[in-house]
Amino acid sequence: MEYYLQKTYYKTASLISNSCKAVAILAGHTAEVSVLAYEYGRNLGLAFQLIDDVLDFTGTSASLGKGSLSDIRHGIITAPMLYAMEEFPQLQDVVDQGFDNPANVEIALDYLQKSRGIERTKELAQEHVNLAVKAIEALPDSDDEDVLISRRALIDITQRVITRTK
Repeated sequence: MEYYLQKTYYKTASLISNSCKAVAILAGHTAEVSVLAYEYGRNLGLAFQLIDDVLDFTGTSASLGKGSLSDIRHGIITAPMLYAMEEFPQLQDVVDQGFDNPANVEIALDYLQKSRGIERTKELAQEHVNLAVKAIEALPDSDDEDVLISRRALIDITQRVITRTK
């Protein structure tokens, strides 16, 4: 799981986190604000990718704009399957064999369905959303209405990430 989260950071969250940090730096904010902006983006990006991994198993090809089950069919093991493997260690043998054989895909999906892999991935995404919200809430106090509106919008984005269906 640790490797998966690191890979996910580099794949998705690094762009969002460093973009948020760059905006803070370019706007002339303090190092503290820049770190909070980075943490917001990092956790938002991780949550986004975790939900994307859930949607690969629960979404439809039409809603995703790509084939559902595309990760597992390409041999990419994501959080839902990693959690299923924790619950069902015998799933590791199926994963080790690969997914060129469609029967292995079906076996893995059966284990995933019996597991809490999807739910645990959603819970992890929620944890990251909560951390993103905490980063916004930790920003220095402001009475400026535009600042307050912007912060509310950043928090609203976290809810859109966690509830998205495509």
